Amino acid sequence: MTAHQKYAPVAQVDGTQTSSTIAELWRLVAHRNSVFVLCLLLLLPFILARIFSSSSSISYNAGDYAEARPSSSPFSDDVTVFPPPASDATQTIDFTVGGCNIWRGDWVPHHDGPAYSNTTCSFIQEHQNCIKNGRPDTGYLYWRWKPHDCELPLFDAKAYLEIVKGKKWAFIGDSIARNHFQSFLCSVSQVEFPVCTYNDGLDRNVHWYFKSFNFTLAVLWAPFLVNGTEDEADGYAAGIEKLHLDLVDESWAHTLHEYDYIVLSSGQWYLKTSVYFVENKVIGCHYCPTLNLTEVGFYYAYREALSTVYSFLISSNYRGTVFFRTFTPDHFENGRWDNGGNCTRTVPFKSKNVGLQGMTSEMYKIQLDEFNKTLQRSSEYSFKLKIVDTIHASLLRPDAHPGPYRNFQPFAHDKHARVQNDCLHWCLPGAIDTWSAMILNVLMHL
Repeated sequence: MTAHQKYAPVAQVDGTQTSSTIAELWRLVAHRNSVFVLCLLLLLPFILARIFSSSSSISYNAGDYAEARPSSSPFSDDVTVFPPPASDATQTIDFTVGGCNIWRGDWVPHHDGPAYSNTTCSFIQEHQNCIKNGRPDTGYLYWRWKPHDCELPLFDAKAYLEIVKGKKWAFIGDSIARNHFQSFLCSVSQVEFPVCTYNDGLDRNVHWYFKSFNFTLAVLWAPFLVNGTEDEADGYAAGIEKLHLDLVDESWAHTLHEYDYIVLSSGQWYLKTSVYFVENKVIGCHYCPTLNLTEVGFYYAYREALSTVYSFLISSNYRGTVFFRTFTPDHFENGRWDNGGNCTRTVPFKSKNVGLQGMTSEMYKIQLDEFNKTLQRSSEYSFKLKIVDTIHASLLRPDAHPGPYRNFQPFAHDKHARVQNDCLHWCLPGAIDTWSAMILNVLMHL
């Protein structure tokens, strides 16, 4: 465990607690305890802010899941939670696709289920193969995304392959990007089974070729998008991320022009203990109490990194299409991933009951700010830049994670066994398949 931070990813309104606070104020007024009343009135905004928010903690495990996992707080379905004030960028970014905001809506029942299964797709990573691993419920498979003001067609793999015929497409990011890539690959492989033309041996950088369409689909491992390593380097021990915030990760920087379309995403890895460099000089860190460095925090680092990524794209003379997918919220409840946190819900949330909060909201705001700044520089570049705003639909799916079924048959020998849950990545097939439908809808309206 390398980091401890407290956030409030979701909010919960407790009417009983609010009433008791007001009653206490009235009791003091009745006893004319003016000093206490004055103090309480001055502190009232802070008291109410505390009541109307919840906190959670975050830590990182350097084990086989190299992802930080923020945890969410539980909330009831009959409470309306209002989102925080919008970023200024939300007022200038055009979120409509074909005249409709496909990113805001709700999940509705879909009796047909997914377009593939764990038996018809051989590309599902074991940790996300929930059905094979023994997940007993299947209700999470029977939902589709319904935007508030229009319809979002299901992902049409054949139509997608026709559009990208003769092209190359890459997903660039961390294990969530890989999760999405595998979902995408499962869907399009129902039309034609591809041939693997490259694998780095770690399944981190992989290319698949669809011969009939002369199309290449790739995934490139770049968890920070900028240059970083956890190995011993620059005088710092292994296990601490060393991030050069002004340098784009070489895994995609040198091959960018090979791809006609790229899907960029990042965020979760920035929560890890890190030392930050600019021009090869240390400028600070995130959670490094033993290193005698200035704590600048991961928000600062993430903003700088995104600025570097967009500046690189602008200066690269890239002429393809850039999709930027927004932050992925997790759904840990009752603790963190490493102390009993789980995700046992079996149905989606309703949009009226949940809003982005805390760390998730702040990371999203940074993404929108940097995206918007780049849009304002559109005269400087020739590539197409589109947002893939999956965060809202994803927030509503606490039921769609592997949970304990990241491992094979976790309760086969003991139904009360305490096992680690994964409430960040997504079961395949499942809710993440909708991200592909969203991207296809954007692609069809370019």
